[in-house]
Amino acid sequence: MNNNDTTAVLSPIAEQAEETETSSQPANALSGDGQPRTTDKATSGLDRATAGTEKTAPEKKRSGRLTENKRIKIFCGSSNRPLCEEICKFVGVPLGETRLQRFSDGEVQFQLLENVRGADVFLVQPTCYPVDQHLVELLIMMDALKRASAGRITVVMPYYGYARQDRKDRPRVAITSKLVADLLTTAGANRALLVDLHAAQIQGFFNIPVDHLFASPVLVSYFRELDLPNLTVVSPDAGGVERARFFAKKLDVPLAIVDKRRTDINVTEVMNVIGDVRGRTCLILDDIIDTAGTLVKTVDALLAEGADKVYACATHPVLSGPAVERIAASRLEQLVVTNTIPLRDEAARLEKIKVLSIAGLLGRAIESIHMETSVSTLFN
Repeated sequence: MNNNDTTAVLSPIAEQAEETETSSQPANALSGDGQPRTTDKATSGLDRATAGTEKTAPEKKRSGRLTENKRIKIFCGSSNRPLCEEICKFVGVPLGETRLQRFSDGEVQFQLLENVRGADVFLVQPTCYPVDQHLVELLIMMDALKRASAGRITVVMPYYGYARQDRKDRPRVAITSKLVADLLTTAGANRALLVDLHAAQIQGFFNIPVDHLFASPVLVSYFRELDLPNLTVVSPDAGGVERARFFAKKLDVPLAIVDKRRTDINVTEVMNVIGDVRGRTCLILDDIIDTAGTLVKTVDALLAEGADKVYACATHPVLSGPAVERIAASRLEQLVVTNTIPLRDEAARLEKIKVLSIAGLLGRAIESIHMETSVSTLFN
């Protein structure tokens, strides 16, 4: 392949690989004991909370045993490399060496630059914007791992794209969340690690084991430390009541519900508030914030009912279209999100948005899956 046919070399070792095409490994890629050598990389400059990213003594002991087993490998695509680097730092495993290129027409070419035969491989790739591009990239990476004889492939998707189309809510529509599950299995996934699915029933679309994590431990920890007075957790719709009830129980605070009616795609109309919010500090809890239309109207409805202040938190900050402008212009005190999806530059600059890291949560889950121990303890 001619160099003129490819663009956007995303792996930091790609140039080394080009210079050493005649060798089986890239230059300076191996250390004295034959294992891949890596260098420390700076993490994202976003403001991230460090709570939950420090290991306890038993976890450090387990990590020592884990890193002695050189058959665990972690790779990532192009959608959220900073998160993957945080996960690798937490687990104590170097980020796998790859080369990801694109032809001039946008086609993806992916190559593994180290041996994965028989290895327990974890592939981190949230399918965020551009969703189709990152999804196809993920499928191609899994196909490469399967053909390289990886022992087990666990796809780690902090954000599961196409999750919102999980049923036939009108005639002649696709169920895309099922389609994506089938694509992942066909491409070679042996196991899936997912975070805060839009609907928990999506796990049933998979014919492989699924570990479904929740970001609530990270978010609950933050708001406990914030210690807001007269707090009430608010579900922005009927579908999120179970999630909000769990959150309210953990914080030991009351629950309120906003009844909304969706008139079209990405268009909502808030109807009324169920529960007493007068004089209260309200915390809106959702799994995804997309265009922020629901969020802003919910804030207005709560304040109209006499709420004192309104905060919001969500796991997945999609923040597409006019979301950032709407949040900036709203009366929302603060929006707390996680780094399942990297923020756009304009969102990262907005002081109202606070980002918490779930690298520790995912790192602990990866360790548990590799060591064949229980993942359920992470739900607390």
